[in-house]
Amino acid sequence: MELKRSKTKWVLGIIGAMLVIGGLLRWGVFQPYLIPSPSMEPGMVPGDRILVNRLAYRLWAPTRGDVVVFAFPKDTKRTFVKRVIAAEGEKVELRDNQVFVNGSVIQEPYVKQGDYPPYGPEVVPVGKVFVLGDNRRESEDSREWGLLPKSYLLGKAWLVYYPFQRFRFF
Repeated sequence: MELKRSKTKWVLGIIGAMLVIGGLLRWGVFQPYLIPSPSMEPGMVPGDRILVNRLAYRLWAPTRGDVVVFAFPKDTKRTFVKRVIAAEGEKVELRDNQVFVNGSVIQEPYVKQGDYPPYGPEVVPVGKVFVLGDNRRESEDSREWGLLPKSYLLGKAWLVYYPFQRFRFF
């Protein structure tokens, strides 16, 4: 009888520890977000749920290709998801439906094809990044509201976890 009680306490202790650790990770490191619009199609579609690493940009600088979640500069209560196209010190230009960074075309297999207007050239200053949606025709991004201050970055997208058939890491 005594052995059974100690096993039960041990199992309950492990379950409790897992819940505490999971909660700390959930609220401290990983944050779920819902994709509300088609601006990141085809990689992320409305209704996708993503998990974001909130520590990423406290430890590392954002780099080209990162999918980021950030506070919208015109209304910081709203959050957006976009892709970093150019980081500090890089010159960005959009023309002929292609993106040029430092004068070279970048390969973007994730972009939804379509026409979009030219932009730039512009050099990204220290403390900012240039972000675009993957669906350039349906995206409100740096072309409209300007360069994103790095201090607005909330985290780096880590994975799509729902719906399950779309599960994948970034």
